[in-house]
Amino acid sequence: MSASPAPTPEQHSSTARTGSAPGRIMAGEMAEQPAVLRRILDEGAPRIREIAEEIAARSPRFVLLTARGTSDNAALYAKYLLEILLGKPCGLTSMSTTTAYGARPDLADCLVITVSQSGGSPDLVASTKAAREAGALTLAVTNNSASPLAAASEFHIDVLAGTEKALPATKTYTAELLALYLLVDGMRGGSGAGKAELLPGLAQSVLDRRQEVKTLAGRYRFAERMVLTSRGYGYPTAKEAALKLMETSYIPALSYSGADLLHGPLAMVDNISPVIAVVTDGKGGEALQPVLDRLRDRGADLVVIGDAAEVERASAGFALPTEGLPEELQPILEIIPLQMLAYEVTIARGQDPDAPRALAKVTETR
Repeated sequence: MSASPAPTPEQHSSTARTGSAPGRIMAGEMAEQPAVLRRILDEGAPRIREIAEEIAARSPRFVLLTARGTSDNAALYAKYLLEILLGKPCGLTSMSTTTAYGARPDLADCLVITVSQSGGSPDLVASTKAAREAGALTLAVTNNSASPLAAASEFHIDVLAGTEKALPATKTYTAELLALYLLVDGMRGGSGAGKAELLPGLAQSVLDRRQEVKTLAGRYRFAERMVLTSRGYGYPTAKEAALKLMETSYIPALSYSGADLLHGPLAMVDNISPVIAVVTDGKGGEALQPVLDRLRDRGADLVVIGDAAEVERASAGFALPTEGLPEELQPILEIIPLQMLAYEVTIARGQDPDAPRALAKVTETR
């Protein structure tokens, strides 16, 4: 691996733009996550349950999920929840079919869930309006109750994360995951937050282990590329972690389902290729076992996030406190050490995770 280049003038100027030490804002927002999760459980859950019951009463036949960027990974998590826990067929929409090509599919008996931190991107709003006109039941999940997307949707869930200033989304992502879990749990007649009550305390225990993550980050300071993989509920985590690494540290990070990794991309993995495997404690982790074995056979620089037994077998990793936590809730914890990793790698490379180059907090796509 070649040495990391010195910070460019553009990277130095990002600190001037934020007006603070590099990464201060992102670090603060990561630290808010236990409080945000508690706020959703205490203040948001009753309204989410009401919406879930109203939607369930209308018996949608299938679900379409619409999102971009980080929220797209939250939507993928919701797809797993809806298909596994509710047995609802789900799809991720291609917004350009509506916004660019003018397609008008028949969406009668369809639930369209649009996930967006800001709720302000024109294509999300236009796609939601078109879906509603086509007969869909529409729900917006945002961090902005006054957004155009919230106004365009029949139902709205506020994830209650508070203002997020750092360009990399952290607390809004875990807030979206918990809100979507509570929605699906409510649609299946769940009795309330249940095991989700464990999350604020467990999230804090993960955040308290910053030194472990900082040590792990030393492996990637000079990385030229990375591969992240998982299966099942962990796959959205792998995708979100790859996005965080790319947008903060600028390391090309490729994310694959473990099954897809075996269908070709495995050929690029060698003994100097950093691989991060997100191993859930459950069926997803079990399904990933053949992939982990193949990676070990190839001598990959393998780090495991998640299941404690697999962390012990790997060359390095971060074991998560998942005892008593259902597999479907583990992604809310899994992403936190990976957010921290992206932060620490970026700082080690002399860059500012608060203000990645060429990015804006609200991305307006059409």
